[in-house]
Amino acid sequence: MVDVKTADGTMPVHLVVPEGEGPFAGVIVAMEAFGLNDHIKGVAGRIAREGYVVAAPDFYYRAPGDRVVGYDQLPRAIELMMELPGYDALAADVRAAIDLVEARPETDRGRIGMTGFCMGGFLTFLAACRVPQIRAAAPFYGGGIGRSMLPQSERRPHPPIEEARGIAAAMVVFYGEKDSFIPPEECSLVKERLAQLGKDADVIVYPGADHGFFCEERASYHEAAAQDSWRRLLRLFDTKLRG
Repeated sequence: MVDVKTADGTMPVHLVVPEGEGPFAGVIVAMEAFGLNDHIKGVAGRIAREGYVVAAPDFYYRAPGDRVVGYDQLPRAIELMMELPGYDALAADVRAAIDLVEARPETDRGRIGMTGFCMGGFLTFLAACRVPQIRAAAPFYGGGIGRSMLPQSERRPHPPIEEARGIAAAMVVFYGEKDSFIPPEECSLVKERLAQLGKDADVIVYPGADHGFFCEERASYHEAAAQDSWRRLLRLFDTKLRG
């Protein structure tokens, strides 16, 4: 774990550096609503073993007390998620994580990707809209990208799809067909808007897959969807960050 100073305090970041001298591209991994848990750290490790410097920030660092909750504690996870700051502060957190990665001597500056799961999928999409350093983005089942799931406020004035014109990254967006948190209409809305804007983006909806399909620790794990999305993620990063 590495501490990163931000305008709002100290943000812990799980940093994984691959073996070898590099240079390596960098990847930011955004956590689920359940916090920076072992699953997210495991994903960071898997990506690092593919030859990337990986940073997984604790976006809940502003919250007091325990910031990691179990998958059976959804109400507490929602409480933590509701306390996230506004879009500007979240984008600043992502930039701070990118600065950490790019400061490493092993990192090939200017080659940054991002992925995230659940809440982290939302954050990945938002960051792709606002942080032009991100060259490749792979959001997994991010609720609220196309239509607001939470009440709109000064902190969350609109869903990120309304800022999609700012996306400079190539993107693959992953959804599950049976995801009760993200209706099919939202998947279609995201796909149609990205196509209208001419973005380099694919929207993949996996038949039979539910929310959380990538996580082996959850009952909703879907092996076929997890394996295919992993291959697509690696292909995206390999092509756009190293190709």
